[in-house]
Amino acid sequence: MHGADTDGRVVASACTIAIDDLPDGLIVSDRFGRVLAVNRAAARLTGVTAERAVGKDMNEVFPFRDHDGREWWKALDPEGGLRTRSRVPERPLHLPGGQELYVAARLSREPERCGDVERVTITLRDGGARARLERSRADLVSTVAHELRSPLTSVKGFTATLLAKWTRFTDEQKRVMLETVNNDADRVTRLITELLDVSRIESGRLELHRQVVDVPARARRIVAGRVAAGEAEGRFRLVAGDDLPEMWLDQDKIDQILGNLMENAVRHGRGTVTIEIESVGWGVAVSVRDEGEGITPELAPRVFRQFWRGNSRRRGGTGLGLFIVKGLVEAHGGTIIVQRAPEGGAEFRFTVPTGTPDFATV
Repeated sequence: MHGADTDGRVVASACTIAIDDLPDGLIVSDRFGRVLAVNRAAARLTGVTAERAVGKDMNEVFPFRDHDGREWWKALDPEGGLRTRSRVPERPLHLPGGQELYVAARLSREPERCGDVERVTITLRDGGARARLERSRADLVSTVAHELRSPLTSVKGFTATLLAKWTRFTDEQKRVMLETVNNDADRVTRLITELLDVSRIESGRLELHRQVVDVPARARRIVAGRVAAGEAEGRFRLVAGDDLPEMWLDQDKIDQILGNLMENAVRHGRGTVTIEIESVGWGVAVSVRDEGEGITPELAPRVFRQFWRGNSRRRGGTGLGLFIVKGLVEAHGGTIIVQRAPEGGAEFRFTVPTGTPDFATV
């Protein structure tokens, strides 16, 4: 018997460790409402420890109420209701202190189909975290709707005008209107690409297709593109070391990183935009800096968040660019920081490791 007791304690201890590793709150009770287990996350969310709760009645230690003040456990009624019921959908509930939690339950039956309830497994999620996530999603929808409205309105206006009055316009007027439509279509495409990038970064589904990349050559190509688009050639200065290692990177994503950082420097900075590329032993470091007002230390931690636009909100943009840059750099196994440039402006510096062709998708 002593050996059996020891085995039981070992199994119980292992179960406690397992549920304590779960990120969500977990409470287990029998069908009568007697608490059997509480994991560490549930104790943190509710303020009720396992020592205080185990063996007690659910309504005594976890008196969840809905928005109308009704007792959740009494409404759950594990012993009643349909015998085929196995899950209770997640819903927002409150504890007496006013804290909101999202609570769901699973009813374990014996036998599994239509048997008596043996255990009730309750999961808890932080209502504040859920509210912040929902606000973030609402902000994203609002931003996207705002950013899409302007180019789509322009496209619709010009195409409708051309269709209705084609013969009244000269070839030059038609060309100008069609160029505007083309530019606005490019703007919509960029926005959709940004949204897809955000989704892939947040879900961990960002794929890298590595190849040997000449980082200085990619930087020169992007500078040339900006000059061809109308920027002064003297606005850019490229400095590249002679001892750069062979870099296995995703070329398109490196172009996206460099393009975003240069766009940010041109739009929000002043003076010369300097791109410096140097070897750091285990990889390559790239700095993009301007000579503008820079970013104050207290704002630096916010720069890479979604929708951050600093004091330049009036200049448009989704505020997703630097968030995407950070995600792309980290997907390569690198890091990125923002600091004050020697000339007084902002300096974005990212470092990516050398890598090998054996790297798989990330």
